[in-house]
Amino acid sequence: MTQDLTTSVRIQVQRGTTSSERKLATFDVPYHSGMSLLDALIWVRANVDASLAIRYSCTNANTCKECLVRIDDKTVYACTYRLTEAGATVYPLKNKPLVADLVSDIIPPKEKLSHLLPD
Repeated sequence: MTQDLTTSVRIQVQRGTTSSERKLATFDVPYHSGMSLLDALIWVRANVDASLAIRYSCTNANTCKECLVRIDDKTVYACTYRLTEAGATVYPLKNKPLVADLVSDIIPPKEKLSHLLPD
């Protein structure tokens, strides 16, 4: 059984880093019912813009917490958030330091090893 990908959905992604201007980029993505936001972001990176910074480890299991993002000011897992034909506007986490695009520094401070490196 093949999926009908003739329908597209529009997603907007906040792009940028802490040292650059942040702006919304718009992408039209092939859409099918049940598609996750992570599926769409991976498609964008593979087919449109390889520089899109996203983070994920597991796929559709929401156990690693790598793909956390914000939609409508709610924190969601990109791997389990189901897109609708209305699309989505996606932002990085607001309570964590921004690395780039949708990648936030989610490592707890006590787990960072930088204090062990020589000066």
